Amino acid sequence: MPTLVRFTEAPIAEHRKRKVAAYARVSTDSDEQFTSYEAQIDYYTQYIKARDDWEFVQVYTDEGITGTSTKHREGFKQMVADALEGKIDLIVTKSVSRFARNTVDSLTTIRQLKDKGVECFFEKEDMRTAQNPHKSRGFGRFYC
Repeated sequence: MPTLVRFTEAPIAEHRKRKVAAYARVSTDSDEQFTSYEAQIDYYTQYIKARDDWEFVQVYTDEGITGTSTKHREGFKQMVADALEGKIDLIVTKSVSRFARNTVDSLTTIRQLKDKGVECFFEKEDMRTAQNPHKSRGFGRFYC
């Protein structure tokens, strides 16, 4: 009689939630920008929590900080550090310009994140860093 041999103890198709964070930034301290800042935080908190396949990590923020450099953007730097440590699988942000206005900073950061399996999604442009540039609208210039 044939004997069954077990090849693995782990389940073959294990579904796990993606650890998702968002990034929000406004460049000035004006009242109008503050309203936008609060709205971004609320929107992304609800947006992420509404997905059953996503686990909310947090909304990282920088207020009154320009996007031309990542040097003084403590929220951004903490988000990237957490992502590189495996605490985040996906980063959602309003647009490429909210993420970084400096092309070199943006591409360098995206490449670091991609190397660790972290994807970024830019809502306004409808672009994902994990997509093939030939299948994504306008993402070829950011594809690393």
